[in-house]
Amino acid sequence: MPKFFLHILLGCVIFIPIEVAAQVGVSQRLNVFLDCDSCDESHIRTELDFVNYVRDPNQADVHVFVTISFTVLSGRQYDLSFIGLGSLEGSELNLVRVVDQEASGEERRAAINEALRLGLAPFLGREEETDIFSLAYIEREESEAEELLSRDPWRHWVFNLYGGDFELDMESNRTVFDSRWGVFADHRSEAWKARIRPYFNYDLVRIQRDGRATVRRSITRHGLDSYLIRSLGSHWSAGFFVDYVTRDDRNLKHWISFEPGVEYSLFPYEVATRRAITFVYRIGMQYADYFETTIFGETEQWLPRHELDATVAIRRPWGDIFSGLEGAQFLHDPSKQRAEFFASISVRLFQGFSLELEGSFEMIRDQLSLPGGELLLEDILLQQRELATDYYASTSIAFSYTFGSKFANVVNTRF
Repeated sequence: MPKFFLHILLGCVIFIPIEVAAQVGVSQRLNVFLDCDSCDESHIRTELDFVNYVRDPNQADVHVFVTISFTVLSGRQYDLSFIGLGSLEGSELNLVRVVDQEASGEERRAAINEALRLGLAPFLGREEETDIFSLAYIEREESEAEELLSRDPWRHWVFNLYGGDFELDMESNRTVFDSRWGVFADHRSEAWKARIRPYFNYDLVRIQRDGRATVRRSITRHGLDSYLIRSLGSHWSAGFFVDYVTRDDRNLKHWISFEPGVEYSLFPYEVATRRAITFVYRIGMQYADYFETTIFGETEQWLPRHELDATVAIRRPWGDIFSGLEGAQFLHDPSKQRAEFFASISVRLFQGFSLELEGSFEMIRDQLSLPGGELLLEDILLQQRELATDYYASTSIAFSYTFGSKFANVVNTRF
C-alpha cells in the first residue's frame, strides 16, 4: 500500500477531517463515480464540490462504494470503499463511519460527507494538486465507543413500531382496503443477533353489483418472526428460528415452525457488504392446523422438514450479482419438496450502457395445506385462495444507455 495511504489511515483512528479547501479548474479535478443507493447525492455534490462527479465508472478516476449495515451499538454503519481507476488503478482505501440509530437525516448526511472527504484525500494528493488542498483535524476521545457500550440502558435492543401502511381505494362500486402494522424488536452485538417481530395484515375487497349480491372478500395474515443467532467466528454462525402464521388464504388456522440451523460463509463476514457466498442448513419441525380439511384429508399434522440454501452476493465496479439456490423437503414424505433458483444481475457492459436481468424459477411440490372441494370463482379472481400449481416463474430484462456530457456536478432543485 502506498505510504500516503498509511499516513491517512493512521490519522483517521483518532481524528476527524473537518476541512478540505480547494479551488481547481473543472478539467483538473478528480473524476469520481459515486455508487450509493441510500445517499443524498444532490447534497453530496453541493457540499463536496472540489471533485467532478461523473455518470459512468468508466469515466472515473475513483469509484466510491457506500454500503449500510447495523452495529453493536444499534446504529448505522457506513462502509466506504475507494477504488482507483485508470492511472490510479491498484490504489484502494476502505473506511468505516458509525452513526447513532437516533441520528437525524442531517447528522447522517454530515457523517457520510466527512468520510468522503477523508477517503478522497489520498487520491487528491497528486503532484500537480498537493499545493491547493489542506486537511485540518480535531482530536476524538478514544474511549467514546467503550463508554457508550457500558452505559447503554437498552443493552443493544432497538424497537420499531410501524402502522402507517394503510391504503384505501374507493370507487362507486368497488372498495379496496389494505393494512400492515407490527413491531420489530432487534438485538445486535458482536456475539449475538436476535429478532422478535409480531405483524398483522388485513386486506378487504368489496364489489357492488347491480341486481346481485355484493361480493365481499377479506384476507387475514398475522404472524410472528423470531430468531436467535450466535456468532462462531469469521465464517460460522448458528441459530434457532421460531415462526408462527395464521392466514385464511392459505388455509392455515395455526402454523408453527421450530428450526435450528447453521451458516457457513466462504468469505469472512467482515467483507460481506462487498462479496458474500453463504450456505445455510436448517432442520426442524412444523405444526399445521387447517381451517378446512386438505386435499390429503388432514385437519392438522406435524411435519418434519429440512432446508438447504446457497446464496451469492457480489458488488464490484462492473456491476452487481445476487443469486441463490434454495431447496426444502418434508422428511415424512420426501416427494413433498420445493426448490427455487433466483438471480439478479446488473452489469455495465460499456461506457454509458447498463443491462439488468432478473429471474426466478420455483418448483412446487409441497402444497400440503390446499383445501378440498371446489373454489368459488370470486375467490380465484380476487386471489383469496391459493391455487394448486407445479411451478412459478418470473423474468425481467431492462437496459439503459446514457450519453452526452460526462459530468454530473450541477444540482438544480427548481420545480
